[in-house]
Amino acid sequence: MQTLTIDFICSLDGFGSAVGWPGWWGMESPEYLDWLEEAPAKNDPLLMGATTYRVMSELTAGGEPGTDVLNDIKKYVFSSSLEPPLVWANSTLVDTDAVEYVRRLKEVSDRPLRTIGSIALCRSLLNAGLVDRYRVVIFPVITGASGRDRIFDGYPDVTLELVEVRTFDHRTQLLEYVPTVVDGPPGS
Repeated sequence: MQTLTIDFICSLDGFGSAVGWPGWWGMESPEYLDWLEEAPAKNDPLLMGATTYRVMSELTAGGEPGTDVLNDIKKYVFSSSLEPPLVWANSTLVDTDAVEYVRRLKEVSDRPLRTIGSIALCRSLLNAGLVDRYRVVIFPVITGASGRDRIFDGYPDVTLELVEVRTFDHRTQLLEYVPTVVDGPPGS
């Protein structure tokens, strides 16, 4: 059985993006970019929803630095609104139940799986107990006025066991956890 890692980048206040800010909030440090390039998981298949597919495929097609590496990676796109064929290389459209598809994919995949963006998809996979790791890279910016896509809204209560921590260029934090969905606060 393969593992599934939810992968998010966010501002300190938990936003996945912000209006008017560049990718990575303009803080893609050399050390972080090197880590992305050297990470063993960099070629693991990606799971994403329609919105992330649209955004990332446009960034890649437009030549956004660092996104070209995504072209060769297998991508599973969960959507009932996109139409086949998908134009981004190595993308498979999945229009069936994401939870059941991912449950089966974890059994048959020859590589670990990971997500990219896709807040609602990640929330449903976490609720279904399919997530083995939860990795967040926190960029040192608060985007309270311009932030969009609050990552943790609508999540269940989750306890997190810290299994890795790293600082890139003395400012960006990587935190990796083993998540456990809980029924509520202790003693409730």
